[in-house]
Amino acid sequence: MMSLIGAIIIGFFAGLIARAIHPGDDKAGFLVTTALGIIGSLVATYGGQFLGLYKNGASAGFIASVVGAIIVLFIYNFVSKRT
Repeated sequence: MMSLIGAIIIGFFAGLIARAIHPGDDKAGFLVTTALGIIGSLVATYGGQFLGLYKNGASAGFIASVVGAIIVLFIYNFVSKRT
C-alpha cells in the first residue's frame, strides 16, 4: 500500500518535470499532466516489478518515474493529435 502511495506522490512531481522536459506545444492542463505523471510512475513501478528490477512492494525511483511519465505523455500527445 505504501508503494502505491509513494508512486502517486512521486508521479505528481514526475508529471510536472516530464511536462517541462517534453518538447512541443502541449494543450494538456495541470490535472491531465498530473494524472499522466501518476500513470507514468505506476507504469514504471509495476513494469519494473514485472521485469524483476524492483522487489514486490518497492516503488520505482524518481528518475524511472520521470522516464515513465515522459513515455506516457508522448503516447498521450500522439493519440490526441490523431483524433
